[in-house]
Amino acid sequence: TAVACREKLTPAGLAGMKMLSQKGAVGIQASVCQIDSVGSQANRMEPIFKREPYNKLVPQVIIKAKTKDGDKLVNLLDAGHRAADAIVRFSDLASDFEEAYRVFLQDGNAEPLAKLAPTSIVFGSWDSRVTQAKLPRIVRSVIRAFNVKVLHRSAQYIPPLDYVGAGLLEKPEGKQQQQQDAMSELGLAHAPAPWSHGGVQVSGVIRRDATLNLEAIRALGSGSQDEDNSLKLRRYILGLSLVSLTAPQETSLREGCQLVQDSERGTEWNLVKHDGHKKSFNLSHGEALEYAKLTAESFGVGDDRTATFDVETATEALRQAKGERKVGRRRQATAQTESEADES
Repeated sequence: TAVACREKLTPAGLAGMKMLSQKGAVGIQASVCQIDSVGSQANRMEPIFKREPYNKLVPQVIIKAKTKDGDKLVNLLDAGHRAADAIVRFSDLASDFEEAYRVFLQDGNAEPLAKLAPTSIVFGSWDSRVTQAKLPRIVRSVIRAFNVKVLHRSAQYIPPLDYVGAGLLEKPEGKQQQQQDAMSELGLAHAPAPWSHGGVQVSGVIRRDATLNLEAIRALGSGSQDEDNSLKLRRYILGLSLVSLTAPQETSLREGCQLVQDSERGTEWNLVKHDGHKKSFNLSHGEALEYAKLTAESFGVGDDRTATFDVETATEALRQAKGERKVGRRRQATAQTESEADES
């Protein structure tokens, strides 16, 4: 049913040192703190497919945006919403991606999307603005700390000179508070920052829990509905998922939070069956990479693509009111359904 990985982590500094948790963890009262969310972990894992030797396993889709400072190139692997991102929807590849989502929505055929953006299958995506097709995450990872103490901190900026007292600036008059705020904003006055989030101190364990959903992979089908082709597709996605799961993790999550593997505790790998029974096994990153290379060759990695962001299309979409955009999407979906009914 699933592959489960449990990895113990430790701060790169001294044990028991304080650590900054993910933004939004302010006011935690429980003894469990989320250090890195599922979404953050996915955004750290996916970009490895831009680097050697992983970049040969997936098609490289580059969208060019002509900005006032020159052309900016955006790799689809960096897009937050993956294949459903606006950078794609307003490019000249929009119709290809929309069709791939539509085919998946109709009969579970994931082959077109796998040829365009396979990591949108591995890490999940939701085409919420057009077809409504939703692919669940196959790889899911989260880092939590247990038995934590919430810390707070205060700070005070003291300028090197008393600019008013030294006669360099006039004393604030009239709207004094507004003037004082402006001086603080520009670094010309004292600026207190009292009682802010100061991270957590961990006395328990820091753990990365990751799973690979085999049920989601088994549900993937190919266009020909040929079992051999479907098997090649599933193995290809499995290979990419295993590479993502076993690849060395980024250690510096954010300022004040650098985590490394706990050398005294090994990583636990388990194959979880549908009845809950677990079977331990070992899997190295090298083994996962070799398997991924073989399955990618068998399936046939999609071609690299280059597209251009269409400013006019995006501008026109912004001109429409929210209601108009919804009506337009409904009409488009209805027309597509009627067209397919006529063809059948």
